[in-house]
Amino acid sequence: MKAQTEQLDAILLDVMMPELDGLATLQKLRSDPTSRYIPVILLTAKGRSLDQSQLTQLEIRGTINKPFNPRKLVDQVAMLLGKA
Repeated sequence: MKAQTEQLDAILLDVMMPELDGLATLQKLRSDPTSRYIPVILLTAKGRSLDQSQLTQLEIRGTINKPFNPRKLVDQVAMLLGKA
């Protein structure tokens, strides 16, 4: 995974992906010391409920609902990372 070999500022992770879903991917990231502390923002389908305790346990910075406005995405990410 690139998260283990590159210095990333954050990861945008879609909850619904083929093969390995976003939450399973996130658990893999969190179990590896090289990617453990990279901030993660989840992209999720509008209206999909996520277990708040699981999000807290996995240290999610926040969620962005799909569909999202690509022009506003950078601002949303900056806000969730505390850089706005």
